[in-house]
Amino acid sequence: MYQERPRLSGNRLAAYNNLIKQERRILVIGDIHAPFELEGYFEFCKETYAKYNCNQVIFIGDLIDNHFSSYHSTDPNGYSGGTELEYAINDLKKWYEAFPVADVLTGNHDRIIQRKLFDSAIPKEWIKSYNEVLGTPSWNWTERIVYDNVQYVHGEGGSARTKAKNDMQSTVQGHIHTQAYTEWMVGRNFRIFSMQVGCGVDGDSYAAAYAKNFKKQAIGCGVIIGADTAINCLMKL
Repeated sequence: MYQERPRLSGNRLAAYNNLIKQERRILVIGDIHAPFELEGYFEFCKETYAKYNCNQVIFIGDLIDNHFSSYHSTDPNGYSGGTELEYAINDLKKWYEAFPVADVLTGNHDRIIQRKLFDSAIPKEWIKSYNEVLGTPSWNWTERIVYDNVQYVHGEGGSARTKAKNDMQSTVQGHIHTQAYTEWMVGRNFRIFSMQVGCGVDGDSYAAAYAKNFKKQAIGCGVIIGADTAINCLMKL
């Protein structure tokens, strides 16, 4: 389902109206997990945006980690909830300044606090929006969005390959930190692709300790041009 765009005014509205008249060249930014993003990932994403002459940005989800409130075991020596949120907000400032108009997919880590408030029977009217908390007033937070018949989701419940096959629709997703690929599926009357965009997580942070025995994180982002070009861009480490 298409989502309503954020309400913009002035220069930002003009910039957005100009953007949608062009061929879509979308930079897809992987899971950041602020404040535990990998050093240099922000610069890499900006360079990729410029390299491919992108004119639109989608964050694929898990912008913040919320480790302090995880459903998994948390590090007792880690940041307090207030400190982690403060650092995450500070980290996101540079992303918002670089990409003030963006779609943001809601990831499982992003929604941890909302889930716990729901479990505590707290009405949604008491809950602030992501933009209010994080200081990102013109970002468009959504569960799913579609451009040029390509769907963008965070990715719980399976891989991009599985999602694309199930929905018979080109699919871009994050969530799985150890994968970065583009795969085309071609039939007699269709051609669709699936993309895992990698991530921007610091695998050595204590917040990523749960994955210490997993494969190495695939650090990267993606570029989608129209409906026919899908490029994985991996960061040199």
